[in-house]
Amino acid sequence: MKILSVASEVFPLVKTGGLADVAGALPAALAKQGVSVITLMPGYPAVMKALEEFEVAYTSENLFGGAARLLWGKAKRLELFVLDAPHLYDRPGNPYLGPDGKDWPDNSRRFAALSLIAAEIGRGSVADFVPQIIHCHDWQAGLVPAYVRYGGGPKTVMTVHNLAFQGHFPASIFGTLGLPPRAFGIEGVEYFGGVGYLKAGLQCADAITTVSPTYAREILTVEDGMGLDGLLRVRSNVVHGIVNGIDTDIWNPANDANIMQSYTAKQLARREANKRAIEKRFGLETGDGLLYCIVSRLTLQKGMDLVAAALPRLIELGGRLAILGSGDAVLEGPLKEATVHYPGRVGVATTYDEPLSHLLQAGSDAILIPSRFEPCGLTQLYGLRYGCVPVVARVGGLADTIIDANDAAISAGVASGIQFAPVTQEALEHALERATTLYADKAAWASMQRAGMKADVSWTRSAARYADLYRSLLKAA
Repeated sequence: MKILSVASEVFPLVKTGGLADVAGALPAALAKQGVSVITLMPGYPAVMKALEEFEVAYTSENLFGGAARLLWGKAKRLELFVLDAPHLYDRPGNPYLGPDGKDWPDNSRRFAALSLIAAEIGRGSVADFVPQIIHCHDWQAGLVPAYVRYGGGPKTVMTVHNLAFQGHFPASIFGTLGLPPRAFGIEGVEYFGGVGYLKAGLQCADAITTVSPTYAREILTVEDGMGLDGLLRVRSNVVHGIVNGIDTDIWNPANDANIMQSYTAKQLARREANKRAIEKRFGLETGDGLLYCIVSRLTLQKGMDLVAAALPRLIELGGRLAILGSGDAVLEGPLKEATVHYPGRVGVATTYDEPLSHLLQAGSDAILIPSRFEPCGLTQLYGLRYGCVPVVARVGGLADTIIDANDAAISAGVASGIQFAPVTQEALEHALERATTLYADKAAWASMQRAGMKADVSWTRSAARYADLYRSLLKAA
């Protein structure tokens, strides 16, 4: 099978979140299922710099206001189509935000262009690669199924990584998109009087996937459907929940060059060297007490306000906390203030640092993930892989991937973390109390670490499910 994957970010080239990790790792896993994937992504400066040998596969004299080339080549082990359109993508920094921290004002054109070129590839503009299916990731690729529906092309799959990000633009942009007038309707791209890129994908795609079975059920509800629950319920027969995996070659504590000391499940004592390195990096007191980490966007979705509120209890229980991430200033502020109020007990690094995220997983005792909603989550999978016990809210993919340390699970040796619900300060503090009690029982804690490290967090099973979905679409066609 030939699949065109369309994504606005791909690790290790460009990353702002888990979408990049998925888009970067899934093609290699699908190759083992007999599926050939080429990924189409924008020609950001970092991508153009990394692109190795390439050929010009397609040109356009006027793609949403400027000349563009479609390049076919390789970068960082990935086979790529890169949309080289300097007027749209030759900008430093975050792929979606300008220097002022606000969305680029032409994001509607930037990602409509990506979607239009994907549809053109699907219609055979590159003779040597005509995909049988186009796999679209998040709102930035949401117009692909609409372009295919109204202009022809192969089957399409729309994957929702986070329903909260929808790509909603004013109706005034519709005339620039090159879609027929009939597309601006409830059965097309219209959404609350404007143009909804994600809505268009959900409406027009042949299949919809999201990144965990629980989240697939949650988004059908008014509470978690983000205004799209009605459409998703109507199309529920084509909605599939397929849990994410991780690249277990990149995330491997046995040979990770980003950590101070490598180790395996039989060498858990060697994690101590990584713990000492974290303490030094974050200015924390040296000790053997429970060390938590957070690797996250600092937002309300991720429950960072609950973390700030529960910090006194965490400290009272003897815990320490190292935080890596950035986000809302109103949430960053209280966490930074905690480093002054609790010197040596709380450390914060408000930056993006991929190597440091590996070290945090390799040396922390537990990772806190108190998300209000979480489509899948990857940091808890990294935690499992590294023996960093996840303490998570019982939502979305967190509920699907962590086995709670109840008495039965502990006795059976299968418990891999601690779940809590509802997502409140009180419930989070109770989870911290449970973690403290379990940590004091070294045998029980080590059992959870080993259970997590034995869990299959690779892409193997999930890639097989995607391959089965592709085959079912082709068979139906």
